Amino acid sequence: MGILGNSEDFYSRVIAVTNRHLCAGPYLEQIERICRRQPGAVIVREKDMGPEDYELLYRQVREICQTYGVPCIAHTYAKAALHVGSRAIHVPLHLLKETPKIRGQFDIIGVSIHGKEEALLAERLGASYLTAGHIFATDCKKGVAPRGVEFLENVCEAVCLPVYAIGGMKGEIGCVEEMMAHGARGICVMSECMGW
Repeated sequence: MGILGNSEDFYSRVIAVTNRHLCAGPYLEQIERICRRQPGAVIVREKDMGPEDYELLYRQVREICQTYGVPCIAHTYAKAALHVGSRAIHVPLHLLKETPKIRGQFDIIGVSIHGKEEALLAERLGASYLTAGHIFATDCKKGVAPRGVEFLENVCEAVCLPVYAIGGMKGEIGCVEEMMAHGARGICVMSECMGW
């Protein structure tokens, strides 16, 4: 038996990251399927949408997440999140640097990082958690070399924040346990979760 046991509780260590372009069926039905698994959170990462369309979609996804008691985190669109009443946001590091008022507007601030120095800066700027990647090869970063588990270990050792591994992750207990063995709090899954 692994460190997380045999139960499905390991999903609490999985952050589902949305991408409607990877969704084979109706998007909101897929969100409900994801929420039934009780992931640690859902990040609504539809970055190619305009702010108004994103706000409408985020409101719908958040309602589903609330029904299942799953935290719902907006991505990039801080105004949309605030309009909907959300106090959770995930942003690229440059946005946190350029928009310091985000720190006073949100209780949870996730930041995407790609190196140890970025992780340390995100921590100093008030991040609540980090996503570090990409760890393994992934279609989302075609042609870009993965950073690997040594990179993940270095990031996890450098900061006191929870770190979630991203890139080539599988929503399986073995993957979660492997990343935890390298210091991560859990994993982020996009491609696979949109087909759950």
